[in-house]
Amino acid sequence: MCRLFIGADSALWHGVTRSVRIDGVSTSIRLESFFWSIIEDVADRDHMSVGRLIGRLYVESLEEGHALENFTSFLRVCCGRYLALQLDGLVPTDRATTIASLDAESILAREGRQREKRAEREYPRLASGH
Repeated sequence: MCRLFIGADSALWHGVTRSVRIDGVSTSIRLESFFWSIIEDVADRDHMSVGRLIGRLYVESLEEGHALENFTSFLRVCCGRYLALQLDGLVPTDRATTIASLDAESILAREGRQREKRAEREYPRLASGH
């Protein structure tokens, strides 16, 4: 079972440190190259630099009231969500469609409905209140 994962190119999990400017402050972020490739894909898809994307993620998450105690973990989760939303058909794989052009509220609502349906299938007794 694990061969599928351990047989991957080891360069994917090598840590890479990049300097970025977030809200006017220079900082360094260390992520595995696998995550950097996903962040690059999202940034490219929306016609912005990686630094600009990271800065927007930081500022907008603070505006939403999130405490970002571990920003690199937040970035990893963003990457995972991007891939998962594509697999669930909620974000088009067509890179011509920018993330900024998507209706986030509608996608989040659809995601919630899909999660509820999945929970009902996986845990029918809990869903029925028994």
